[in-house]
Amino acid sequence: MPVTPTYPGVYIEEIPSGVRTITGVATSITAFLGFSFKGPTNDPVRIQNFGDFERLFGGLTYDSTMSYAVQQFFLNGGVDALIVRLANPGLKAKATLKAGNDDLELEAAEAGKGGEAYSLAVNHENVSDDQHFNLLIKKGSETDTVSNIKFDEVAARLADKPVRVKPGSKLGSRLDVTTQDVPLDGGSDPAKVAKIQLPYKTGTKDSNGADVVENLVLKAKGEGSWGNNLRVSVDHDTAKAGQFNLSIEYVEDGEVKARETLRNLDIDPTATRSVADVLKLQSTFVDWDEKSSLPSGLPEVTTTPIVPVDPDKGADGDSPTDESFYLGSQGDKTGMYALEKADLFNLLCIPPINRTLDVSATVLAAAAKYCSDRRAMLIVDSPNDWDTKDKALKGLKSVLDPIGGSKKNAAIFFPRVKLADPLKENRLDTFAPCGVIAGIFARTDAQRGVWKAPAGTEAGMTGVRGLSVNLTDGENGQLNPLGVNCLRNFTAYGNVVWGSRTTEGDDRLASEWKYIPVRRTALFLEESLYRGTQWVVFEPNDEPLWAQIRLNIGAFLNTLFRQGAFQGSTPKEAYFVKCDKETTTQNDIDRGIVNIVVGFAPLKPAEFVIIKFQQIAGQIAT
Repeated sequence: MPVTPTYPGVYIEEIPSGVRTITGVATSITAFLGFSFKGPTNDPVRIQNFGDFERLFGGLTYDSTMSYAVQQFFLNGGVDALIVRLANPGLKAKATLKAGNDDLELEAAEAGKGGEAYSLAVNHENVSDDQHFNLLIKKGSETDTVSNIKFDEVAARLADKPVRVKPGSKLGSRLDVTTQDVPLDGGSDPAKVAKIQLPYKTGTKDSNGADVVENLVLKAKGEGSWGNNLRVSVDHDTAKAGQFNLSIEYVEDGEVKARETLRNLDIDPTATRSVADVLKLQSTFVDWDEKSSLPSGLPEVTTTPIVPVDPDKGADGDSPTDESFYLGSQGDKTGMYALEKADLFNLLCIPPINRTLDVSATVLAAAAKYCSDRRAMLIVDSPNDWDTKDKALKGLKSVLDPIGGSKKNAAIFFPRVKLADPLKENRLDTFAPCGVIAGIFARTDAQRGVWKAPAGTEAGMTGVRGLSVNLTDGENGQLNPLGVNCLRNFTAYGNVVWGSRTTEGDDRLASEWKYIPVRRTALFLEESLYRGTQWVVFEPNDEPLWAQIRLNIGAFLNTLFRQGAFQGSTPKEAYFVKCDKETTTQNDIDRGIVNIVVGFAPLKPAEFVIIKFQQIAGQIAT
């Protein structure tokens, strides 16, 4: 704003330069979804090395393919990962009842096998008219009859019952009479978090003369039976009165594997050292259970450590299906959608639930769509039963078709890799390659840039002892044109990545997003410009603004051009930025819109090197 002169003299006015530097975003933050031995669940935790993973999530675990993938990621050059530990959410037992040609799906109110104790029956006895029916909910010898239900009020009438209408299921007519009871089935028990109760004796008695006890309830940081190995001790040897110390031990086979001590804690939630705040921020093992109340006094000094006891013991739950395990809920931010809590990720790895299973097409389709929404790429592992080139050719369609319009944000790699397993005396076992591949992506980005294909003789796979299928050049030549990135073994170079196409890289599609580096460069530019142009919102929409936009985006692209990110020998050949009265018409201005057009000439990998030879004929006398 111009200064207002009031006295004779010199005035200083600072004029904005219009420069708002755009910084490129990270390109290789890799998100991993899966099971680990311990750790917080449905919460993306950022780590920078495998030591962090060992400390927070328990390190290598035989049943955790994710743990091996994370190890291989860091071994191959990865430096930044987001870990989303998933626990079995459990499944609700379900049943289907007929209503003419329609079905009504019902489910147990709670997840777990307990829902399988119920069965259902329908009759039309003593109802008001042909739109009403009776529903009998049976459990053993007990029957709860919901009488005279109209077809359009069934959800409301069952809202407080142990069996309810599955969300999304509707009834357009009354239910048919059942000839036999219809059991609920398909339930599975969820994982459960372990809890520890630290007592405080209030000094008062209840009506029976017993001491009134309040508890400070702690819970393990994450579901699973691992929490049953925690031991908690309390003492009052503190800096000032009214505080206490917590000692937490993690014990395996009678041996203390880890220990932490949190000192000078306060029960008062407003205090600087509030136990709830300190546990949340500093403890590796436990949190305060927010569903409980803080006691009015300090927990008693313990003579022996306190452990989880029934019914507060943790449990791993039944083996989940991958849909229930990975998909979660976008509204609740669980499963893969826990990444909604993360500001940025660039690559997504979903290792299979175990070493022999595959991630289902349903999960891959949802993950690819989510990656498209978040400007990230999904690394797809080839199915375990692809043990020949012919099986890969035959099975490719069933893997890729469900991904649909999100193919440009995914890439598939074949075959699987063989690694020495430290938990099996370093014997070789076969693993999905996503962690290895993500590490090579990160290494290539750091050494050459996101515009360089993460493949070739430089893309050696550290730690990989072999491949589940050794492909020939001819076999590679059948898979590569279909968008399958092959992993190869060459005598001089060892095991390397030998393909850099997206799943939209089938030659028959003629897609502009055929190549991984082209797609990833575009995603990098989109994310960087999205974040770097937020300042434009609500600025006056006219030429001065447009000039600033051209200046700042042009400067950002010029920096990338000088780093070798684009094709072309001059900036004019490599990129352009257009934002003026041609891109933003008066009609656009009236609607509050500014249009920015950015173009770039991508660097595409040299997939096929063709060397032409010709003899130099000697001079012929004529």
